[in-house]
Amino acid sequence: VTALPLQASLLARSFQLDFEKDCFLKDGVPFRYISGSIHYARVPRPAWRDRLLKMYMSGLSAVQVYVPWNYHEPLPGVYDFAGNRDVEAFLDLTAELGLLVILRPGPYICAEWEMGGLPAWLLWKSDIVLRSSDPAYLAAVDSWLHVLLPKIKPRLYQYGGNIISVQVENEYGSYYACDYEYLRHLLASFRALLGSEVLLFTTDDARAEDLRCGTLQGLYATIDFGPGSNVTEAFGAQRQVEPKGPLVNSEYYTGWLDYWGEAHASASSARVAQGLEDMLQLGANINMQVCGVLTGFSGVSHRYMFHGGTNFAYWSGADFKDQYKPVTTSYDYDAPLSEAGDPTDKLFAIRTVISKFQPLPVGPMPSATTKYAYGRVALQKYADLLDVLDVLCTSGPIHSQFPLTFEAIKQVHGFVVYRTQLPQDVPDPAVLGAPPHTIRDRGYVMLQKEYQGTLERDGQTALRVTGRAGDILDVLLENMGRISFGANISDFKGLLGNLSLDSSYLSNWLIYPLAIDTAVQQGWPHSALPKSSSTGRAGPAFYTGTFETPGITWDTFVKFPGWGKGQLWINGFNLGRYWPHRGPQQTLFVPGSVLHVGRPNNITVLELEGAPPTPLLLFLDQPVFNRTLSHSTMATE
Repeated sequence: VTALPLQASLLARSFQLDFEKDCFLKDGVPFRYISGSIHYARVPRPAWRDRLLKMYMSGLSAVQVYVPWNYHEPLPGVYDFAGNRDVEAFLDLTAELGLLVILRPGPYICAEWEMGGLPAWLLWKSDIVLRSSDPAYLAAVDSWLHVLLPKIKPRLYQYGGNIISVQVENEYGSYYACDYEYLRHLLASFRALLGSEVLLFTTDDARAEDLRCGTLQGLYATIDFGPGSNVTEAFGAQRQVEPKGPLVNSEYYTGWLDYWGEAHASASSARVAQGLEDMLQLGANINMQVCGVLTGFSGVSHRYMFHGGTNFAYWSGADFKDQYKPVTTSYDYDAPLSEAGDPTDKLFAIRTVISKFQPLPVGPMPSATTKYAYGRVALQKYADLLDVLDVLCTSGPIHSQFPLTFEAIKQVHGFVVYRTQLPQDVPDPAVLGAPPHTIRDRGYVMLQKEYQGTLERDGQTALRVTGRAGDILDVLLENMGRISFGANISDFKGLLGNLSLDSSYLSNWLIYPLAIDTAVQQGWPHSALPKSSSTGRAGPAFYTGTFETPGITWDTFVKFPGWGKGQLWINGFNLGRYWPHRGPQQTLFVPGSVLHVGRPNNITVLELEGAPPTPLLLFLDQPVFNRTLSHSTMATE
């Protein structure tokens, strides 16, 4: 008997388009949303509630959420939804806090995330055509959607959940393939797995060409643009493909990302707030992309990002704009909520605008989290990387006549050592070189374990060396993140061509795929016996240290005075890449949740080029973002 009222109440739940009144209908009533983007994969799970509550208290009615496929399927058929990857727990938390969700499950998401969220193992089939109707690609997509979407369906608004709409693909119109068969296949899969009632949509830039290739009948077309755009013109472009229905900006940019070697990006609070107000006065729905806002009787607005977070470990992507441009570890994005989750002046400016159009939640905005400057921590050199290959590559090397890519040896992230011998005496300096575009992305060159210098994608591709026949040549290749946008997302890593010595190719290689993270997560090198190592030698080496917290763990920021470039782990957690030499980012964010109380916190640093004479780290209570050493010139903001 009780089932009937429940069924009746569920039947009353609906989220639909009204093409007569040009608006959304929520339960039959005109509705506008203001939303903001948050990427759960860039925020440690213990901080999810804090960030979402701050978004709710800012006046947002919804959050926009990407699902990165490669975060959840690290290897074909191997799925991970535990801990920080528990997307269902994240979605349930949004519902608990009273936020609606606009879900963007891809399969491609861009998001400046490694390979745009596509798994690198797709490239194990080297001729695969990504984001197309290539059968190999579609088979992998279908397999993934059959795992993911059944987790989503019960959380749809129609079934009592809080997911009001679902985006199919992402900015597909900007991709060269323009494959309508692919979009039709996705539409059919989403419908089959999510049902006929859910509102499905696309997002594209407001250019006519993008809207031509990125839209499909059966998918509601929305657009994205930032504060500098002409709002009327941009929504006019949406009207060309959707003459009726709500105006929707699915990504209204509240800031921008940073690239290594360029100035820290920022967008003025006043400009962002004014752009938001202009859209809301038009009745648009908006998503603020760095967390977002969607609101509207005739439209919606989303802010991208509302909270950016951090590209921990190896998850930062890259762009290709005439050259390879890797994204920094910080994804602060100059967003309304900072990387550490603190409300900024921009947030309060946005909140003031929202208050003119709808009532704000009652109560104070949660305050910034406490930060702590733990001070200086001395580090000691543990070992040169080449002296611990037995630990980092337990299966031993792969023999190959010529170099193999990361994908050919099934290495996804991180580092691979390529080793060969000099074929003859080289008494006079000879050119060790790589063909154009074959260093992906940085190669640290050692001869007889002595560091010679670095080869770089779209940078220096040759060094002069001397040596004797039989001398061991090692090149440590670093993957700096796969391209996440544009035609180049099939971004193979490693040595893509043959190295040559004065024009004669080097052959007979030993290739060591390194599992550094596996070793560090298991307690190495802190749990290992001390190594005797040459303290002064430059080049790739591990450093260790410990520090204790004063009875409580607070967020902090770590600075690298005098260090070159590398990777940092604390208590086995990979905090990402540091590169103060190149900038602009000078500090890495350390969430308090990775720290211990009452026992030492183990620091492990892999420095790639050369540590300072007195190796130490400096823990601060605020970040340093904006000092840039761009190749040869230094610019400060």
